[in-house]
Amino acid sequence: MDARRESEPVKNPTTTERRSDRELVVTRTANGPARLVFDAWTKPELLLRWWAPKSFGVSFISCEVDVRVGGRYRFVFAHPSAPEPMAFFGTYLEVVPHARLSWTNEEAGEGGQITTVTFEERDGQTKVVVHDLYPSKEALDAAIASGSTSGMCETFDQLEVLLVELSR
Repeated sequence: MDARRESEPVKNPTTTERRSDRELVVTRTANGPARLVFDAWTKPELLLRWWAPKSFGVSFISCEVDVRVGGRYRFVFAHPSAPEPMAFFGTYLEVVPHARLSWTNEEAGEGGQITTVTFEERDGQTKVVVHDLYPSKEALDAAIASGSTSGMCETFDQLEVLLVELSR
């Protein structure tokens, strides 16, 4: 096997399911232990390398996280078509290292969803489940219509590339 092929991540399928009028669930098995996958979700220097889908044309301007219950996060992105940077921010509700994260999404005011991510390790891989609970059917419909929920497959592909690098 050539070296290039050995360093390419195996792409596991990403599934997206609307479980109810208010719930969107994205599932992917990541090729790495829960410790590394959790770090990629919680360390700014790692989030900067994979979080924003490249095809969306956005770039990180800043990434601040205080990963503890009651801690805050703030991600600021630039996009060539946006006159002003876009900020995404909220509060961590639950933090269980290597197992679970939950946070608010406050940029939409009361229309923001609660995101819960679980990390379940098995045989060196980690099943990641991202569960978004929106305050209403209309809020989830609007998120889907805006395209903001469509980048998770690409984002997880970028996470896989990072996990290969971190595993070296």
